[in-house]
Amino acid sequence: MTELKDSLRPELRAAVEAAQSKKAEAVTLLDLEGLGAFTDYFLLCTGLSARQVEAICDEIEEQLGRLGVRILHREGASGAEWVLLDFGSFIVHVFTERARHYYDLERLWRAAHRIDFGDSGGTGREAGTAGAEA
Repeated sequence: MTELKDSLRPELRAAVEAAQSKKAEAVTLLDLEGLGAFTDYFLLCTGLSARQVEAICDEIEEQLGRLGVRILHREGASGAEWVLLDFGSFIVHVFTERARHYYDLERLWRAAHRIDFGDSGGTGREAGTAGAEA
């Protein structure tokens, strides 16, 4: 499904690839357009430690900076289990496994169209609307 990742906006594709380059797990894009959300997309991913979470965030910021995309706001200090990177039209959430399970943003935004990129290196699989059966 390389064509799926290739069809993303360049900044989203760069963020996905940056997360995957740092071995992020469960990389998922939620398309929030039309849901009355304050942003168009959430990119969610998991790091296996707070240190990995930090490395994933740093890489995303660096790669997007090379494209001229600047971060508007960053929430979560060094060592945090959840770091939020606000780029305006999309927000990146990088969690530890425990924090991702606890906050469960996929459930809260289940009406969003969902694309799962899987673990690092995955190309993407459309999951449709996660709440379609609800």
